Formats: sequence, C-alpha cells, structure tokens
Amino acid sequence: MATAAPVSTPTGSLIDAQALMGIRSLELRARSVVEGFISGMHRSPYHGFSVEFTEYRQYSPGDDPRYLDWRVVARSDRYFIKKYEDETNLRCHLLVDQSRSMDYGTRGHTKSAYAATLAATLAYFLHLQGDATGLLTFDDQMREFLPARHRSGHLRQLMHALERTPTGQSTDLGAPLDRMANLVRKRGMVAFISDFLAPLEQLEKKLLVLTACGHEVVVFQVLDPAELNLGLEQPAMFEDIESGRTLYLDPAAARAGYVQKLEAHCAGLRATCRKLGIGYHLLATDQPLELALFGFLQDRMKRGRQFRPGARAAGAGGGA
Repeated sequence: MATAAPVSTPTGSLIDAQALMGIRSLELRARSVVEGFISGMHRSPYHGFSVEFTEYRQYSPGDDPRYLDWRVVARSDRYFIKKYEDETNLRCHLLVDQSRSMDYGTRGHTKSAYAATLAATLAYFLHLQGDATGLLTFDDQMREFLPARHRSGHLRQLMHALERTPTGQSTDLGAPLDRMANLVRKRGMVAFISDFLAPLEQLEKKLLVLTACGHEVVVFQVLDPAELNLGLEQPAMFEDIESGRTLYLDPAAARAGYVQKLEAHCAGLRATCRKLGIGYHLLATDQPLELALFGFLQDRMKRGRQFRPGARAAGAGGGA
C-alpha cells in the first residue's frame, strides 16, 4: 500500500503532528517546529545541517576568542567559532493549494491545516536566515499573492494569508505556475505544496518553464493517511468535496484497485520531478513537520546550497 517514505533525521524528539495542530496560532506552530529542529541539530553529531557545522567550527587553542559565539556556549556548553562567508540571500515563493480537496482530514486536522503549517514553518525558517519569502495561494483561481520580502510585518501578513479556509470548488495546478513565471523574474526558489489530486498532463510543461527560468523548485505532496491506503473500515456513501458527487463504496473491495491507481498517480508526479531535477516529498499528515524541514534542507545540500539555521535569529523576533 502507498505510504509516505520515512526520512532519516538526526533530530532528537519530534513534535507529534496532532499535538502540534492543537496549537491555535499558526505562527506559534511554525516557531515550535523550527526552534525544536534547530535545538535538535545543536545536540546532534550529524554534520552538514546544523548552524554549528555549516557556519561554525569547534574552537581550537590559538583561535581568536573574539569570534566565540557565547549564545551557543550558553545553550550547549560547547565552544564554537563563527565562520563568515558572503552569500546572496534566497528569494523563496510558497505556492499553497487552498482548494476544497485540502479540507479533508482523519487525524484531527485537515490537509489544509498541515500544508499551511508546513508553509509557515518554511517561511519562519527562511525569515530567521534573513531570506525573502513570498506566497501565492490558489484553488481553481489565484487567491492571494505576496511578493517575496524580508521586512517588518511581512511574515505576520504571510501567516494571516495562510490561515484562510479552503473554498475553491476545484484545483488548477498549472495556473499558479504560470503566474509565478510571469511575476517572478529574479531567480529564486519555489516550494509547491498541494495534494496534487488533479490531472497531471500539463504539469510537466508548466514546471519546465520555471526550471528553465533558473528557479529551483521543490514539491511537497500532502495526503491524509486514509487517502494513502483507503484506511476506512465500513461501506459508506462518500462525497467528493470539490464536485459534490456521491458514490457508495466498500473500502475492503475497492482498496487494492484504489491503492494501485494512487501509486501510479504519485509515481507519475515523482517521475516528472526527477526528470526536471525537482525535489519531491510525499508527506502524510500524521508525520512530524521536522521531517519535511529536514527533507527541504537535504534538497538544498544536494544542490550545494548551505542553509544556516538560526544564523540571523537575533533580533528577528516572533513575526516581523
């Protein structure tokens, strides 16, 4: 049966997704994930992702003590020297599906809430680094567009846009990609978050336009565990959230064929991403969001881009 592949992560304790969604504030959810992730990295011997290992090195006798990071010392009782390197700040746009199909969930929260929290987590993480983050929400139409910025109040404005309740009657995956290609001229990153439960025929062509423009693209496919394996027990009347069409279904009888078709659909999306050099991540909504953030960093590392978690956390505040 289709499952979201587990991601090996060096973080210690991960936040349970259902417990995280119990936090009403989207911004606080994002902050909890990011701060827990960074704290776990600081405790981890896993090299390559931590602020200690991408921008810091361990203190050695003879090093100039002026470059010691005393906040790291206070937090971990370990001595690290800051390493400085010139790096152009990233411009990242988040494309977030807010169609009615995202308003489904069997774990106490919907796919939409999970996707919004994922987008907020990426935005908060990038904001701490001093990177500019933008947003485009969509369903069957373009909804809200915020250009990529890093300035006071922008992060909170982005969070508010993500809290919108899904209303669209269908999903158009191509239109937001066209909009990005037309609006965003400077090279940057595009994180595309959706359940992708829509026809994929035109998707490769639309994604190709973005990658040909020099944008780095990463895809997050968000599905409820019940959608991954049709994990429902009793026969019942099912209603399509977007079209309103009803269908009587016995899950036990339909499961094998359903899973086969879903796996073929996901495999098609994954193959498209691989062909275009796009990072692809399938996430179940019961997975800790630290895994998504870790996968995001893995993609960046593979492309030779170093992230510096928490590097500019000082003075960033909670939502400016």
